Amino acid sequence: MGLFTRFRKQSSDGSLHGGDTGFYPLYESQRPILPEEKSGWWKSRRASPDYDTWDRKLSELDGSVAREERRRLPWWRPAHWRGRRKRWWAVRIVAAILLLFFALVAWLAVTAPLSKSLEPIAAPQVTLLASDGTPIARSGAMVDEPVEVEDLPPHVVQAFLAIEDRRFYSHWGVDPRGIARAVWTGRGGGSTITQQLAKFTFLTPEQTLTRKAREALIAFWMESWLTKDEILERYLSNAYFGDNQYGLRAASLHYFYRHPENLRPEQAAMLAGLLQAPSRYNPTKHYDRAKRRMDLVIEAMVDVGYITQEEADALPAPKLDVRTRDDLPTGTYFADWALPLAREGMEASYSRQVLTTTLDARLQALASRVTSRAALGEAQIALVAMRPSGEVVAMVGGKDYSASPFNRATQAKRQPGSTFKLFVYLAALEAGWDPEDTIANTPIETGSYRPKNSRDRYSETITLEDALASSSNVAAVRLFNEVGSKNVIRTARSLGVNSPLPEGDPSLALGTSTMTLLELTAAYAGVAANSFPVEPYAFPKEEQGWWEWLTTPSDSVPTRAHDDLEQMLRAAVNRGTGRAAQLPIANYGKTGTTQDNRDALFVGYAGDLVVGVWIGNDDNSPLDGITGGGLPARIWKDFMRGALALPAPKPSAVPDPEGPIQPFDIEDGAEIPLDENGSAIRFEEDGVILNTEIEGMPIEFRLGEDGLAVEPSR
Repeated sequence: MGLFTRFRKQSSDGSLHGGDTGFYPLYESQRPILPEEKSGWWKSRRASPDYDTWDRKLSELDGSVAREERRRLPWWRPAHWRGRRKRWWAVRIVAAILLLFFALVAWLAVTAPLSKSLEPIAAPQVTLLASDGTPIARSGAMVDEPVEVEDLPPHVVQAFLAIEDRRFYSHWGVDPRGIARAVWTGRGGGSTITQQLAKFTFLTPEQTLTRKAREALIAFWMESWLTKDEILERYLSNAYFGDNQYGLRAASLHYFYRHPENLRPEQAAMLAGLLQAPSRYNPTKHYDRAKRRMDLVIEAMVDVGYITQEEADALPAPKLDVRTRDDLPTGTYFADWALPLAREGMEASYSRQVLTTTLDARLQALASRVTSRAALGEAQIALVAMRPSGEVVAMVGGKDYSASPFNRATQAKRQPGSTFKLFVYLAALEAGWDPEDTIANTPIETGSYRPKNSRDRYSETITLEDALASSSNVAAVRLFNEVGSKNVIRTARSLGVNSPLPEGDPSLALGTSTMTLLELTAAYAGVAANSFPVEPYAFPKEEQGWWEWLTTPSDSVPTRAHDDLEQMLRAAVNRGTGRAAQLPIANYGKTGTTQDNRDALFVGYAGDLVVGVWIGNDDNSPLDGITGGGLPARIWKDFMRGALALPAPKPSAVPDPEGPIQPFDIEDGAEIPLDENGSAIRFEEDGVILNTEIEGMPIEFRLGEDGLAVEPSR
């Protein structure tokens, strides 16, 4: 019965009736028979089912169910996106494109700001002067003030447009027709002027599809924000024209000695022709090539209609007018170190700069002279001279800059050898040790690291002062272990050493960790000034204000420890391994010789100068008999004599032959130079000592109560 009741009509009160209440004609049609349909001639007729309405409602119901099922699916499932209406997709695709566009604009604003196209693409020329105003080096590109299109003669602009971008004023940054024409005829560039500006202003010269895509994108962007004249002005003001000339103004002044506003048509055509290959068509070196390229530019101007054929035929070959300029070296060891420091604080501009440095021309000449006459053989040399404040006054980075511009004073990281012992002994003095305190000087026969003393000189004990003076290795390692590697490294760091220093390695006491000569010399400058760290600088500093003085951290050694350290460094020069560097005034220093004589150093100070000297081979091979107490110490002494204007020690006047013979009045420890090679004789309490060099080997002759002793000088 339940099945048949589903076909009955429901009454207004919800009950089911038979007979006159009527039944649904079909199960699928649920529309009831209305009362008014029971009267009239159609009373006896059955109501017909509404199939269309029922199908439509079923479809809506099925669609709602499907949409709800898709909505409940995760967004990354493909079924989540099926069945979307075309309008739905279109709206969202347009929104995504707009979001992508705004993201690209924001990205370009950060990575390719328009203001960059107003800056020179090459660093402008910088001339460096010594402290007395003497020019020492000139480096950088020749750039000049930007040009303005409205000030240029029409034939100047037309020459560049004809050969580089004929449809410049009609395209939107990328010109497919221009590309096709360039491929077909071989004339004109495939890239528009806007693309070229985008390339050399914002991008690298790599030839990849990614770079070309970015180039086109930036070109469209520039066309949207800049006028055509602004784009052309920036292009002409930055393009490279060869001979280190950047920009139309610099190029026109260089090749024809006239401003671009006064260029003749043939001159403009020659300059326009240089852009394709500036080095290949450089008229100062390849005038015939430049002339042929100029003819091609003029022919292009005729094709476009800028000039007639008669006017083109009447144009003469331009005459170059390259004015001579002061020939300064484009680089020196000092200039290569100083220029990057200068450019860090320079604002990008087209103006040339003239900067005064701290370099002392007289001291630089002296350093070059002293190092050039040294008997180096195949070895290289480096010398750094600075004031205790860090003001660098002389620098030599090798034997010959033209042969090798590699700066061994600032770029080469080599082992400092025993010059590193400065930090070990200073750490000990700060920890409470005294120069008179003793430490074992016997061979180290336990442990994995067993250093040896030079010439196997040992003793039961030795004072710290004598240990530093004689450069005892075993004493330095024992002291390093007593003080602790952390304290030694902390001392080195406080003096400005930034190079890696391995903790817990006892060989560090003997200078096995590498650093530059400039870094090492600056650390000794900190000791000389007793104010550190010392930062080497190449340009005069402004006088420090009270706020800078208050906020700039500096450190110093307690007076007693500093005096003790200088006493020990003085002993190293007077009676230790640095005797060859002794001066008639107080001077302080330390020698350094690394394993197998791979590096030889002397670093010290006297007066108001701190100087470091290094000798070694670039391939790190052993030196031929050169030690820190030999040639480096003598070079240091020769430089200091001239730098401090010290008179060479001389014996008393020749005695009167007719009078009594007067002995030389020479104090103990005084040294008399014998020749220009550093040979000298010194008188001590226990005898006479002669230091000289035989075939590059430093030799020490000692004449005392035990007779004559000959041994290598360290």
